[in-house]
Parts: sequence; structure tokens; C-alpha cells
Amino acid sequence: MAKIGVVNKMNRVGKMVKQQRAKRATIKAELNKARIGELEFEQVIALQEQLNKLPRNGSAVRFRNRCRYDGRPRGYMGAFGMNRVLFRKLANEGKIPGVVKSSW
Repeated sequence: MAKIGVVNKMNRVGKMVKQQRAKRATIKAELNKARIGELEFEQVIALQEQLNKLPRNGSAVRFRNRCRYDGRPRGYMGAFGMNRVLFRKLANEGKIPGVVKSSW
């Protein structure tokens, strides 16, 4: 079981990522024009400063998927929203619809 504070922090970070997604995408699209050579050096520096002024927790790499039931960060299965340990336990008990233990 993860600490409640860590789970709450990831919830806050997830909300901020959703809020900042559009702003970051527009700035990064402009920065990608610099690769083609459409922008001057000063314009690139200005865009990077705009990106740096945005909150750090708005970046998607700061968000970590966690099990919605116990907050475990490792072994997360996105299709079910839970970790592998809890998934196996519930699947063996038959509490996840459509999941059947395989045998051959």
C-alpha cells in the first residue's frame, strides 16, 4: 500500500498535466519549427523561456501511473487500472468479468 500523500501528489500532477497539455503542445510545435530552420536563434530562446516558466508538474513525464485501489506504482496494467498483484488475485477469484485463467 502506497503512502496516501504520494497518491494525492500523483492525482494533483495528473490534473496539472491535463491543464497544461495544450499550452505545452503549442510551444513545442513552435520549437519543432526550429529544427527545420524557420526560426531565428532569439525566437528559439524566447520559446524555451516560455516553456521553462510553465509549472514543472505540468510536464507529462512527471506523472506516474498508479493502481487506483492501493496506489502501487510498479506492475501497473493500464487496461484494468490496477497492478499485476491485485489483478491476479481478483482474476483467480473470478471478480474481473471476461478474464479466464489460461491453461494448455
